[in-house]
Amino acid sequence: MSYLIDTNVVSELRKGKRCNPGVASWFAEISPDEIFLSVLTVGEIRKGIENIRRRDERTAEALEAWLGELVATHSDRILPVDEAIAELWGRFNVPDPLPVLDSLLAATASVHGLTLVTRNVRDVRRTGVECLNPFSAP
Repeated sequence: MSYLIDTNVVSELRKGKRCNPGVASWFAEISPDEIFLSVLTVGEIRKGIENIRRRDERTAEALEAWLGELVATHSDRILPVDEAIAELWGRFNVPDPLPVLDSLLAATASVHGLTLVTRNVRDVRRTGVECLNPFSAP
């Protein structure tokens, strides 16, 4: 099985010993080769770094290094938003719109046959995409 990891899970994993036990346990049981990221996750992390940089350059630099490692480690498993994903995203959002990034991640997971790993399961439930919330794991 392979997984598309949402930003909230990636960020939780960075916490080390303070990481949610369910997230840490789930992550310990999977192979790194099973993990995929979206360019949207990279963008969300970049946005967070730039917001932090406005008040704390040192922390921003540490996060910059972490993002660089994350991208390098997963470089062959970072998925773009392509036409198929955009088409499915459009269908997911009618008749009622969903949160943009969450539904784009759901469309990405669906197109690539991945399980979406996110804390925001409720936001994408109606898409029918297989989801896993490691935060709720025992």
